[in-house]
Parts: sequence; C-alpha cells; structure tokens
Amino acid sequence: MTPIALPDAAPGRWSALTWLASAVFLSMSPWFSAAAVLPHFRALWMLTAGAAAWLTLAVQLGFVVGAVLSAAFNLADRITPQRLILIGALLAGAANLGLLVTGTPTLAMLLRALTGAALALVYPPALKAMSGWFRTGRGLALGVMVGALTLGSALPHLVNGLSVNSVGGANWQAVIVATSLLAVLGGVIASQVRSGPFAASAAPLQPAQAWRLLTGPNLSRVTLGYLGHMWELYALWAWYATFFSQLLASRDWPDPLRGAAFATFAVVGVGAIGCGVGGILGDRWGRPRLTVLSMTLSGGCALVLAALVWAGAGTPLLLAVSLVWGFWIIADSAQFSTLASELADPAYVGTALTAQLALGFSLTAASIALVPVLVGAWGWPAAFIMLAVGPLLGAVAMRPLLHPARSP
Repeated sequence: MTPIALPDAAPGRWSALTWLASAVFLSMSPWFSAAAVLPHFRALWMLTAGAAAWLTLAVQLGFVVGAVLSAAFNLADRITPQRLILIGALLAGAANLGLLVTGTPTLAMLLRALTGAALALVYPPALKAMSGWFRTGRGLALGVMVGALTLGSALPHLVNGLSVNSVGGANWQAVIVATSLLAVLGGVIASQVRSGPFAASAAPLQPAQAWRLLTGPNLSRVTLGYLGHMWELYALWAWYATFFSQLLASRDWPDPLRGAAFATFAVVGVGAIGCGVGGILGDRWGRPRLTVLSMTLSGGCALVLAALVWAGAGTPLLLAVSLVWGFWIIADSAQFSTLASELADPAYVGTALTAQLALGFSLTAASIALVPVLVGAWGWPAAFIMLAVGPLLGAVAMRPLLHPARSP
C-alpha cells in the first residue's frame, strides 16, 4: 500500500513554535546568571580575571560534557524531546539555585558545570522538537528558537541592571532565584507541547552515528562554518559586560555597572531580531549564502570595534557598532542547525544537532579563556581582532556550498 504523504504545513505549528520558543527563552536563562553578577563573586572570593573566567568556562565545558554524552547515547533521538527538556530545565534550575549557598569558588564552578550539562538536555532537543513541526519555513522556525535562546541569555543582565549598585549588586540573589524559577517554568511549558507530525520515531542506540553524521561531505563544511561562528559568539556574550563597564568607568560614568548591564542586555538581546531576520533570509536566499554574509559582517564589526576602541571613539559610536555586531553575530546560528537537520539522517537529527553543538561549545572555551589573557597583555582591541578570525574563516569554509554542484 502506498504510504500517505504528510502535508508540508502542519496544523498548529505556529502555536507549537510559540510555546517551545517560550520554553527555551525561560529554560536557558541560568546560562549567564553568574556572569551577570560576576562583580559580586570576584569581590567575595578575591578572584583574578583568569579565575573569574572559569565561572563562565565551567558552564561551557559542562554543556560540552552533557552534549557529548547525549550524542553518544543518542538521547535526543531515543527519548521524547519534551521530556528531556523538562529534566534538563529542572536540573539546571536546581544547580543554579545552589549558588545561593555555595561557600567556595571551586563549588561554584562545579555547580556552573552541572548547569551547563543540564542545559545540554534543553537546547538540542528543543531544536529537534521544532524540526518535527516544520518542513518548509524551518529556517525561520529555528531562527525564532535561537532568538529565544538569545533573549534567555540576555535576561540575567536585565534583571541585574534593575537591581545592581556600585558594588556589584546588593540583590544579586534575585538574579539567581529568578533565573532558576524561570528555568523550571520553561521545562514545564515544554513538557506540555505535543510532538510534531514530522518527528521521527525513536531510533536504536548507535554511538558511532554522531561521528558519521558530522564527517559527511557537506555537513563537515557546515560544521566548520559553525565552529567559526561559535569562536566569537559566546566570548562576546561572556565578556561584553566587563568590557563596557571598564569603558564607562574609564570615562567617569556615574554608574558603570548599571550602564554596562543594560548595554549588555541590548547587545545580546538584539540578536533575537537578528535570528528572525536570518531565518527569513536563509529560507529565501539559501542558508549558505546567509551564513557567509552574516559571518563576514560579524567579523567586520569585530575589526571595526577594535579600531574604534584603539582610536578612543565616543561611547555612543562604540555602542552602536556593538549593537550591529550583536545583531549579525547570531543571525546565522539557526541556519547551521537547520542545515544539520536537513542533511542528517532523519532518524538521528537530534544526535547530529547535539554533536554539532558539542564541538562548537568546546571551541568557545578556548576563545573565552583567551580574552582576558589578550586584554591583560594588549588591551581590548587585541581581543576583538582575535574574535574576528573565527567568523572570517567560517565564511571561507562555507563558500563552496554557495555552488552545490561544485561542492565535494
């Protein structure tokens, strides 16, 4: 008997997108909760810049460990994504809440690593769950999902900006409590969303699938492009508040920490709009073309910002360029995930997405760690130049996919 073909447009897909995006927005908010209140932890434990970096690096490395294990055991393809998101959100909220009672930086780093590992059960499964609702327009749908991640990452800076004072935030606990509760709420919301009609059935355990998927001819280029994109993304998100607070303090701004908190929320948050625009253009122009454009503009913004800082440009101009950078730095992110979901074996889409994310987040640890080293030696322009290298090389890696017939 001939199988019944499913329509390309699934009824209820926009409702599912709304709820899943809301779940990601809320669930991912603990990611930068410690970074948002970093001045408090630095003062409490007398941390150097390098030691403080480990509070952010711990989240990245925890995510990598969680993603590698998830990919190796094909969890996102063997367990319902909504259930994984709920488990991950509950664990992330609990680990994040533990920062309220931790007494040492070592324990805080461990809790941040556990938070990252738990969030590896939220983000990749959420992307897979959305792929089950969209065949056409998938680039826009996943763009909205990554936009929700972007806003969730910016949210702690907004909460901190509303409560911060000149010594790093007397109400820093509010940031921790709020982001923990929001993560739990996001997991509950995700658990109520049903699976889409294009979702693949549970796949058997095949640990080698992750490596096979990422080394396919076209998907390997997509992965290289994604690595270039990730090189700059989380380093900018992690260190922009520090950069801008130092800038404002050097210019005698009356409340540099509050100003930096709001500026960082804007620079990170504007990326949500970039994700939506990137999704629309990716569906219309083709995803390789959009990724090349986005990485070229993003790398260019990093170089321009380096030159402007070196030249002592005015604060409004520096913020304006930063906002453009924040827009384009994330506009291509969902398109890499969309390409992975389209090129991978349908039964192992979740594994492909998780493995790709694991590689990308592994690289972010290096760039995040390099920033304070370069700033200490040569200043912020050197750090921005270093970050520009990633997207520019990523654009080169993606260029052959602009002409599929010529691709290997």
